[in-house]
Amino acid sequence: MSQTFLLEIGLEEIPAHVVTPSRQQLVKRAADFLKEERLDYGEIKSFATPRRLAIMVTEVAAKQADIKEELRGPAKRIAQDADGNWTKAAQGFVRGQGLTTDDITFKQQKGEDYVFVNKFIPGKSATEVLSGMDKVITSMTFPTNMHWGSYDFEYIRPIHWLVALLDQAIVPLKVLDIKSGRTTRGHRFLGKSVDLAQATDYESALAAQFVIVDPTKRKAEIKQQITDLAQANNWVVELDADLLEEVNNLVEYPTAFAGSFKEKYLQMPDEVLITSMKDHQRFFYARNQAGKLLPIFISVRNGNRDYLDNVISGNEKVLTARLEDAQFFYNEDQQQTIAAYVERLKKVTFHEKIGTMYEKMQRVQLIGQLLGKNLGLTSTELADLQRASEIYKFDLMTGMVGEFPELQGVMGEKYALLQGEKPAVATAIREHYMPISADGELPQTKVGAVLAVADKIDSIASFFAVGLIPTGSNDPYALRRQAAGIVRIVKAENWHLDISTLQQQSSQLLAEHNATFGLKLDAHITELQQFINERMRQWFGQHKVRYDIVDAVLASHENDLQQMFAAAQVLEQRKDDPAFKSTIEALTRVLRLSEKADFKSQASLTVDPGLFENDAEQQLYSAVEAVRNQAAQRTIAENYQALEQLRPLIADYFEATMVMVDDEAVRNNRLKQLAILAHLIFSIADLNQLIVK
Repeated sequence: MSQTFLLEIGLEEIPAHVVTPSRQQLVKRAADFLKEERLDYGEIKSFATPRRLAIMVTEVAAKQADIKEELRGPAKRIAQDADGNWTKAAQGFVRGQGLTTDDITFKQQKGEDYVFVNKFIPGKSATEVLSGMDKVITSMTFPTNMHWGSYDFEYIRPIHWLVALLDQAIVPLKVLDIKSGRTTRGHRFLGKSVDLAQATDYESALAAQFVIVDPTKRKAEIKQQITDLAQANNWVVELDADLLEEVNNLVEYPTAFAGSFKEKYLQMPDEVLITSMKDHQRFFYARNQAGKLLPIFISVRNGNRDYLDNVISGNEKVLTARLEDAQFFYNEDQQQTIAAYVERLKKVTFHEKIGTMYEKMQRVQLIGQLLGKNLGLTSTELADLQRASEIYKFDLMTGMVGEFPELQGVMGEKYALLQGEKPAVATAIREHYMPISADGELPQTKVGAVLAVADKIDSIASFFAVGLIPTGSNDPYALRRQAAGIVRIVKAENWHLDISTLQQQSSQLLAEHNATFGLKLDAHITELQQFINERMRQWFGQHKVRYDIVDAVLASHENDLQQMFAAAQVLEQRKDDPAFKSTIEALTRVLRLSEKADFKSQASLTVDPGLFENDAEQQLYSAVEAVRNQAAQRTIAENYQALEQLRPLIADYFEATMVMVDDEAVRNNRLKQLAILAHLIFSIADLNQLIVK
């Protein structure tokens, strides 16, 4: 007979950002517990509000599955002595199984007798198993914890009640001094405590006490109420997914309402108003059908419509105070020039071991120009890049960004336009922060993209230069995020960017302009390249590139990020070709033999055709030289195809030629030939890393 199990953990209000991951964690831990305890069930449904985390497990088996197994012990000659007495080995074996020597039988396996015992463990009842769910509760982890009373135990918030029901019966649990029962609590102000007759009454009983306990249903209700408000007033409301999730985790019984603010605040940039509403007050904003921001906000109350006018009035006062501050800073900021703000950056420390923000900007000016020229920016774009890099951090000194840090870059663009800067310069100031998250928006202009890369490279190289290199999960300066941003921008722009070469060139350029400020930016070149490569690996993983192809590409001799992207794409496209296996086997044979060569510089190797002893050597030599001479002008795909076409020549070569002959001159000549070919192969990937079947 199947049963339904309900577990509810009643808490003080949990921070909104913790609710959803905690609900998911509870499901995972409960599933692991039930699997470990061999208790079958149908599905686990989860519930959560700011005051509770809960699960409902359906179709719970009446008891654990019985364990019936035959276990083999030591051989008979070890289990018994010459007189037939049981040895310590036999006694220890049965004792470990909770049995006695009376339970031993012998069976022959492979011509020898062994000790065997039959072990039977009857399954415990579901109630007995589920009474161990307190371990699930106490094992949960959270980003922050607190303790209460005189207990050493810590949890996200104090636990106030527990409900544990298996159908109609209470499952005995205890956490600290809280014992499980059948009493749950309704909405803090609108509801009351209620006794559940059975587990399946949970949702309906709480709904009667003004708690929509299912987060999916609660979110749908919020969306519907906001949609109804928008339609009734002809508004366009963007239901931001993250904000909707946060609001959903703040309420148990949602009631959406609209408030307003004075139109005079609409003179400020939309971003200021949206930040004030969305990020600071968790309000949704509204636009008219033409897309113009309206002096309207929409919020969600944790309660019903009683006294809603008072709630609206209170929220309007709070938002107005925030907008008054914003308007003050907006007006005050415009009293200063950009040059004055830049001058202040000379006294702002970027990092105590690295220098000031102004010094960072000077480095980025030089790195940006170097990068821009390498990437083929026009003279106009280079001029815009130069101006942007001279001022791009100025808004950090404004009152608005001091009050609303989320607007850095955004206000730089707004203020730059107000003070007559070119739109391209202003846009680059905003775009240099991009992307601000793993899947965040990328710069849309070349000038902005170059400035973003230059700024990120300077940050990473500067921290590496002073030994502040991320280790393990420790990354206090978000260097991994910045490196991932470089990778994404380079991929989107289809740029050829060799990080190691850029690092060396930048360091030399800074030294020539006396702009190193004591930093050695070409320090840790190998470590920095590996750091970028790990972000490449992450990108490939997110885009489902086969792991051995990723290993092969990252182990190549190529540091150009775009070439790595291209190599991975070629190998992914070719991996299912009929000729792929034989091609890789031929090329990896070359790589393995070339390892026997000990030449310092493969690029300067020359082969003496006069030492050839067969036609296969000459034919491979001529073909490889043709590939070698054109490799720099070809794409990765073309180079791979050229190497693929060498396969029959390589096969003929190894059929007719012994590489490791006694004659040193002939041997070295052949090794040079293979080393040159290996260098061409490694410029695409280390094919030894590939798994071919």
